[in-house]
Amino acid sequence: MNTLNKLLDNKTSFKNHLITAAGVLALAIAGISHARASQTLHKTIEVAGQQIFYREAGDNNAPTIVLLHGFPTSSHMYRNLIPELAQDYHVIAPDYPGFGNSSMPAVDEFEYSFDNLAKITDAFLTKVGAEEYSLYVMDYGAPVGFRIAAAHPERVQGLIVQNGNAYDEGLRDFWKPIKAYWQDKSPANAKVLKDSLLTIEATQWQYTNGARNKETISPDNWIVDQAKLDRPGNKAIQLELFYSYGTNPALYPQWQAYFRKHQPPTLLVWGKGDYIFPEEGAHPYKRDLKKLDFHILDTGHFALEEDGDVIAGLIQSFMKNKVLAK
Repeated sequence: MNTLNKLLDNKTSFKNHLITAAGVLALAIAGISHARASQTLHKTIEVAGQQIFYREAGDNNAPTIVLLHGFPTSSHMYRNLIPELAQDYHVIAPDYPGFGNSSMPAVDEFEYSFDNLAKITDAFLTKVGAEEYSLYVMDYGAPVGFRIAAAHPERVQGLIVQNGNAYDEGLRDFWKPIKAYWQDKSPANAKVLKDSLLTIEATQWQYTNGARNKETISPDNWIVDQAKLDRPGNKAIQLELFYSYGTNPALYPQWQAYFRKHQPPTLLVWGKGDYIFPEEGAHPYKRDLKKLDFHILDTGHFALEEDGDVIAGLIQSFMKNKVLAK
């Protein structure tokens, strides 16, 4: 009888071990599958004769979030945010022509304007099959993204605005030399902009000014960005876009009308230490957007560098409770 009991106990124990092992294996497989889904892929696609580089991650069948970068960076600025969002969403982050790893045709071969960047980005989204999406717009991403949103309101499920301007209140002292260039596109005014905005010191300043702790921000950011700015012909491209930025304020009323009419669910996160787009540019969004989730953060222009985890959490909550809950 004792021998029989031992055999039964051993059989039960073996069965329990098998069940446990199967559970562990299932979790491991699920973990591998999940990791693969959130892995960032680096792709290139031809759009209007240009090679557009983009980062993509997540399940293609999940809701799409499009990340539009600012100056002087690229989709590189989203390298840490992408895997955080890709756990639940399909994430796409393109580089504009002249930025990052996309084509960089010379200024006499390509129209470097915000109208054209928006057209290229719109065509890119169509080509990669993004029919509906939420837009994350930062800095230059705002005039690019708001042009797209105003043209295709039916495609935009939500807006995530991070230090991206759509109001006159947001253009303060930083913009004085750029506004002078809008009025007089002279070599002297161009030199002022090149000397003050296109140097390694200026690029580093964009990342560190207004930050709580500059030591938390990797110098890789401005080294990578400056390497792209220092390519032959790129400074001429940036001067064209500084000049083209002058077309944006005239469109602010149209974008504000889009906000009022369509009321896209909107998450606003803004680094209050930003000298380029100061906090005064954030508050006017409250006038036009009823579904505004509003957050001022104690950081600078590139808020993701210090508060990436905070912003990722806010986006997750916003998407689940405001965008997908509609």
